[in-house]
Amino acid sequence: MTTKLFTPIQLGGITLPNRIVVSPMCQYSAADGAMSDWHTVHVGSFACSGAGLTIMEATGVTREARITHSCTGLYSDLNEAAMKRVVEVFRGISKSPIGVQLAHAGRKASTQVLWLGGKPLPGAESPWQTVGPSPVPFAEGWHVPHELTIEEIKGLADAFAASAKRALRIGLDLIELHSAHGYLLHQFLSPLSNKRTDRYGGSLENRLRAPLEIARALREAWPKERALGARITASEWAPGGFEVDDAAVYARELKAIGFDYVCVSSGAGVSHARIKVEPGYQVGFAEQVKRKAQMNVMAVGMIVDPQQAEDILAAGRADMVALARGLLDNPRWVWHAAERLGVKIEFPQQYRRAHHELWPGAQLARPKQTA
Repeated sequence: MTTKLFTPIQLGGITLPNRIVVSPMCQYSAADGAMSDWHTVHVGSFACSGAGLTIMEATGVTREARITHSCTGLYSDLNEAAMKRVVEVFRGISKSPIGVQLAHAGRKASTQVLWLGGKPLPGAESPWQTVGPSPVPFAEGWHVPHELTIEEIKGLADAFAASAKRALRIGLDLIELHSAHGYLLHQFLSPLSNKRTDRYGGSLENRLRAPLEIARALREAWPKERALGARITASEWAPGGFEVDDAAVYARELKAIGFDYVCVSSGAGVSHARIKVEPGYQVGFAEQVKRKAQMNVMAVGMIVDPQQAEDILAAGRADMVALARGLLDNPRWVWHAAERLGVKIEFPQQYRRAHHELWPGAQLARPKQTA
């Protein structure tokens, strides 16, 4: 049986064996930006998953770019060596591409890890000065960010390019530029957080300027025979924010620079957003950006059922689907999707005894999927 979900796709100079992507997921388990044993196990588990692409978590391009003290970074030799170890373990198991999401948290940096509250770090927990396009805090009680100078904005492009060169030395296949979820590039894009009156604020053209300068620096640093993409926002879910038509303009500019895809997400830019979360709630945004920008688009957000994922791609609404919590909940989601859709995929020989063709227990474990 032929399905769109299990059809290969070309991104830049790499080929994904299928269109299922492991979305970047913050693990808050690094030490001074360096990945740990947890990351080896976490990322290594996706090497057995059968996903066509794995993108490692949002990774700060400087120490101050991290969300928390425990976030991953790619700003030092120690960071680079630790990530290389994780990637080597992944490559020892999987032939599928692996990449990293490069990020700067901006005004949402200097916070606690989620399970400790996720609030701004108090004085006793070594907070640091956050930055942003304007001195507008994320919410009441949050740190007031330092307004970046023009020289500091130029320095950001250098920092992203430097991290890209480290990613190249590690041997990664893909870089994704994080410009969504209320982090620094999104803060420049949004009129709700960007109140500047210089060439980096005001009109959409001006608000795009800093993210596009960083995008060009990445394109120059990253080989075209690999893949380069961006996660973008298509709605703030709040009046007066950055919306899907703006996202389409941004995507077209990224395409012109030489980006190979965009992953279309939404929300998290302002604390008062009210998001209606339901199955596939962001797919419509991806569909609109794909149509208006005419480029490869990844859909994300409550895509949990294999038939749902197949229908999204078969209808041309997106070119790939990205899963995060769905894969945490069910690390064998890809295997079960192939079973459900009648597709034969490569299977780790070590786990072959659990294949549904050989293990009668599969019918008992998944009666609804195999009925």
